[in-house]
Amino acid sequence: MAMKLPEILIAIVAGLTATPLLAAQESAPACHVGAYALADGSILDIGNAPDGKLRWRRTDGRTGLLTPGEGGDWRSTLGWTDRPDGNDVSFGACGDAAIDLHGVTGRRIDFDVRETRFASGDATLGGRLVLPRGGGKVPIIILVHGSEHDSARDFYALQRLFPAVGIGAFVYDKRGTGASGGRYTQDYLVLAEDAIAAARAARRLAGDRAGRIGYQAGSQGGWVAPLAAKIEPVDFVIVGFGLAVSPLDEEREAIAEGIRLGGYGPDVVAKALDFAEASIAILSSNFTAGFDRLEAARARYKDEPWFRFVRGDVTHVFLQTPEAELRARGPALFAGIPLHHDPMPILRNLAVPQLWALAADDLDAPSGETSRRLRQLIADGRPISLAVFPRTEHGIFEYEPGPDGERLSTRQPETYFRMMADFVRQGRIADDYPQVDIARPRGDGSQRK
Repeated sequence: MAMKLPEILIAIVAGLTATPLLAAQESAPACHVGAYALADGSILDIGNAPDGKLRWRRTDGRTGLLTPGEGGDWRSTLGWTDRPDGNDVSFGACGDAAIDLHGVTGRRIDFDVRETRFASGDATLGGRLVLPRGGGKVPIIILVHGSEHDSARDFYALQRLFPAVGIGAFVYDKRGTGASGGRYTQDYLVLAEDAIAAARAARRLAGDRAGRIGYQAGSQGGWVAPLAAKIEPVDFVIVGFGLAVSPLDEEREAIAEGIRLGGYGPDVVAKALDFAEASIAILSSNFTAGFDRLEAARARYKDEPWFRFVRGDVTHVFLQTPEAELRARGPALFAGIPLHHDPMPILRNLAVPQLWALAADDLDAPSGETSRRLRQLIADGRPISLAVFPRTEHGIFEYEPGPDGERLSTRQPETYFRMMADFVRQGRIADDYPQVDIARPRGDGSQRK
């Protein structure tokens, strides 16, 4: 599942369509969106953000939200905090491709961009191939989405960041979102078939320029991309903050992790798992039953000091949303999700080289059991590289506590994007990723294990 609270609540309020998000995006000055080469030799991406704002990102993981200010300037705040960071931006007029980041000038990078529509099963999907300029072969990464409902073509920055460092990218809207037809689903087999169709479309569009082709998938995509690669092999798979356990076990682990981080032991974890089982009953019934179990658990434990640490991946949303709303919206929001999906048979038999990047402090998709399973697969000789980033949460984001105790994402680790690019280019990760806990497959040639 691996859906963060804002994603779920937005989907519920929006009636499970992408329209409100797209409307917000359309009010932003789209002419400024792009990757820019700055005079200091660095790369800056400017992407869409909700509510008519923009977001800047760097390849070293730094990011900020840009809000329109006076005189055409855009004021920057750090990460997802409200704290000014001094990285204010000004743009030239639409069409002249100029940018100024706090005194450092730059120009938008031109890419070869090809829009396409391609068939997958009963749906026609909207996609985009973005290649660095030139005539030579380049590796191409297929961006496989998670559980979100908004348009990947509108919001994924990696479609520009990878081409800015010489790697092609193919981005497509998940079925039922953005420019893609079909009905929204979380059926991993259907989504894997869509990913396969996207890879075929990318190879066809790239023609002689297509080099190595593989998947990059985040969160729920971690169940989809390996399945797609098993059905139709590619050259590599990158999974970020995904899981090697079932969606149901994810909920149990997420509940337990939240209680443990609150400072409580196994006895309290055992009690808190009543909430996980109630949520599982709701999901398993397709939102027709189980609500009484959730309310019984709430009544029993709501006055306990540990109740505020009951989170889970979806349980905290179920606790905050009226039953009638969940009954009405839940079936579409979680349409087709294979709750008992076991990814291990696929991973045990997948010969495609994989990079798994996990967040050590992930509350939405706890990484502990997944890390243990992946290390065992590595010991068994599977072609997996594992990187666990310390002090990061879901999305591989560093964070700080907010005023209400909730985490506020600040940036991604400095080496995260570089590690992915290394793996795409070389088929293995390099040796110099300080502080990252890494496990490598046999015979990868590295000097560090």
